Order: sequence, then C-alpha cells, then structure tokens
Amino acid sequence: QVRLVESGGGLVQPGGSMRLSCAASGNIFKNIMGWHRRVPGKQRELVAFIATDGSSNYADSVKGRFTISRDNARSTVYLQMNSLRPEDTAVYYCNVVDMGIEGQGTQVTVSS
Repeated sequence: QVRLVESGGGLVQPGGSMRLSCAASGNIFKNIMGWHRRVPGKQRELVAFIATDGSSNYADSVKGRFTISRDNARSTVYLQMNSLRPEDTAVYYCNVVDMGIEGQGTQVTVSS
C-alpha cells in the first residue's frame, strides 16, 4: 500500500508563501492526488486535486492563490501556497483521492 509523508509546514506571516511536499512510497502516476485540510470543529475541506493528465481543480477559498503540481518521476505532489491568510491555518493532508489513502498531515499556521 502506498504511504504518504507530508513536509513543509510551519509558521508564516499573513501574505507570505509556503510550499508543501508529499512524498509517496510507491508509484502514483496512475492516481488522482489531492490536498485537504482540517481545522478542529470544522468540516474537512478538499483544497485541491490533480488528475493523471495534470489537470487540476481548487476550492473557491484558495483559487488563484494555491497551485497543486506533481512530479511522477519522484512520486511527489506539491502544494504551493501564496498570499496566505489566517483562515488558511489548518493541518494539511496529502491524499490518494481514488484510493482513500492519506498521510499524517503537516501543520500550517498563518499568523503575525
């Protein structure tokens, strides 16, 4: 079974940028990959996903600010986050969308 490990989270000021990485233990080139986020007391939100052909889709809340990409040769998925806002604070999880597998998550905190 594919295992996912996220990295790149931390503390950033509002308006700043951050890039999350998700390294998969196996080949993911045939899978739809995505990022979602969770805030305690709130519903899980699918932030973005990317299909095998590279086409992508975003939640309205991050459209124009976040970019998802994939490097199949490295079995890695990225989430570039720009113009970060305090409401982006959450634990971000990488997932294999079509297999229901997710990683352990990485905390992103946007605060001054």
